[in-house]
This record gives sequence, C-alpha cells and structure tokens, in this order.
Amino acid sequence: MEYKYNDLLKDKRAVLFDLDGTLVDSMWVWQQIDIEYLSKKGHAVPNNLNDEITHLSFTQTAEYFKKRFSLEDSIEDIMNDWNTMAYNHYKNNVKLKPGALQYLLNLKNKGIKIGLATSNSMNLLTVTLKSNNAFELFDSITITDEVKKSKSNPDIYLLAAKKLNVDPSECMVFEDIIAAARGAKLAGMKVTGVFDEHSKHQTDILKEECDNYIYNYEDLI
Repeated sequence: MEYKYNDLLKDKRAVLFDLDGTLVDSMWVWQQIDIEYLSKKGHAVPNNLNDEITHLSFTQTAEYFKKRFSLEDSIEDIMNDWNTMAYNHYKNNVKLKPGALQYLLNLKNKGIKIGLATSNSMNLLTVTLKSNNAFELFDSITITDEVKKSKSNPDIYLLAAKKLNVDPSECMVFEDIIAAARGAKLAGMKVTGVFDEHSKHQTDILKEECDNYIYNYEDLI
C-alpha cells in the first residue's frame, strides 16, 4: 500500500498513538531487559517471546513471565525490577521516531486531539515523553492497566476516545503490531500501521490489517 496522506485524517477529530515501536524507538530496550532479567534468573530468552507478550499490558506481561519461567518473585517485584532497569534508558536513550514530534505539533496546530494508548507504565511513558519535549502535547493518556485487558481487545481504545470526548469512528489509531491493530479495529476505529524494525517480519500482515501504512512520520509532514 502506498498513500498520499492528505486524506488520512478526513472526518477525524482525534489521533491515538501507541508508544513503544510506534511513537518512540524503544523495542531494543525491552529486548535487552529480557536478556538481562532472564539471565539473572537462569533462563535463556525463547525465540517467540516478543510475539507472545508484545500486546499484553505491563501487569499481564509480569504475570506471563512469572508463570512461564516459574519465578518466585511477586508480580509487583517483577514490574519494579523492569521499571528500574528501563528508567535510565527511557530518560536518556529512547527517542521519538524521525518526524514524530513535528507531526504531533502539526496535529496540535490543526486542532486535532491527541491521545496515548499504551501497554507501558505511567512512570516510563512520562519520563520519555518529557525528555523528548512531547508530554504536554497529549490531551489524554491511557494505559492498559486501567482496563485490565490487553491491546488485542478494544477496551483501551474505547476508554481513550471517551477521555477525549470523541466517538470511536472519529479516531485514527497509529500502531506497529498486528494484535493491537485488530483491537483498535474492534473499537470501530481506523488504523494506520507504522513500520518498526523489531516487528518487520510481520509487515505484510500488518499492512493487510490496517487502513493505511507508513514507514516514517516524515511522509506525513
């Protein structure tokens, strides 16, 4: 699919962004954390781990790790360990994808509402958006732990739309993974797929699932 993007937001009053792999280049952080964390626990990283967990909420991912790797740590301790390991990266090393900040500014200037819908934690999303001078551009932030369901379900997108006081049909969602794109479609929203190096093996399927597809935000500016 190749698009000229003038009509991308036709009849849309809001745009909802995923964070990791969509708005920021951060999936490498989690791959590194998986290696380091599991190594400390005496496990290697399974080949299919990323595909198994990428759509889960932060809490659900911790629950998955505890069960799959028979960890003695509590869910809370697992999440605290991950937050500690990730915090420095999210503050100093995780950057917005090229063109993303300018696109956010363009949306703001056009009066389009901007929401975040992510499986990440408030702690990490806040520090990385602030360090990238983007936090204040968002009209609402919604995380999967608020709805207790993964992004393969419509719940997080419906709550994000409710916070923005817009109808789901008036939202465009930007996502980089298949399960999340399907969840947004179940919410009655249009979806623009975003290329990410860490999910490139699923690019063709993602293109089929989405209404639009971009390789970078510079195409939209």
